[in-house]
Amino acid sequence: MDALRAHLPEIAVAAALAWGSGLRLYAVLFLVGLAGWLGWIELPIHLRLLAHPLVLGASGFMTLVEFFADKVPWLDSVWDAVHSFIRIPAGAALAAAVFADSGTAVALAALVLGGGIAAGTHLAKTGGRAVINTSPEPVTNWFMSLTEDGLVPAGLWLAITHPMAFLALLGAFAIAAVLLLRQIALGLGLLLARLRGR
Repeated sequence: MDALRAHLPEIAVAAALAWGSGLRLYAVLFLVGLAGWLGWIELPIHLRLLAHPLVLGASGFMTLVEFFADKVPWLDSVWDAVHSFIRIPAGAALAAAVFADSGTAVALAALVLGGGIAAGTHLAKTGGRAVINTSPEPVTNWFMSLTEDGLVPAGLWLAITHPMAFLALLGAFAIAAVLLLRQIALGLGLLLARLRGR
C-alpha cells in the first residue's frame, strides 16, 4: 500500500495522459511538451521528446486542426472514427512511457491500463458526440466540443497538482460511461450507419 501511495503522482499522470488522449490526443502532446519546454514540469525521460521544438510545432499544428474539425457536426464524427486507430495506441504508449524506467512488467501493465482508459474515453466521446449530432442545431455540438477542449488542460493540471482528486474523478467518469453504455452504443451505431451511407 505504501509503494502504491508513493507512486500515486506517476499513476495519476499516466492515467491523465491516457484519458486526455481519448479526448484530444494532439492537445495532450502539445500541452505536456510545452509545459516541459517552459520548465513548468519535469517530464519523465521518455516523454522529453515532446518538448522538442519540431514535435511542439507538429503537435501544435494538429491541435489547431483538431480544434476546428471538432466543431463541425458529422465531420467531428468522421474525425473521431479515423482517430480510433490513433488515440488508443497513443494513449497506451504515453501511459507506458511514464513507467518506462520501472521495469518491463510495470511498463507493460501501464500500457494495457492506459490503452483501456484511452479506449473507454474515446468510445464514450465518439458515441456521445454521434448522438448529439442527430440534433439539427449546432450549438449543442459546439458546447460539447468546447467543454472537451477545456477538460483536457484541466485534467492534466489536476493530475499533476492533486493526483488523488484526479483519480477519483476518473473513477466517476468510468462509472458514468458504464451507466450510459446503451446511449454510447446507440451513438456508435448511428456513426457506423452514417459512414456506410456515405
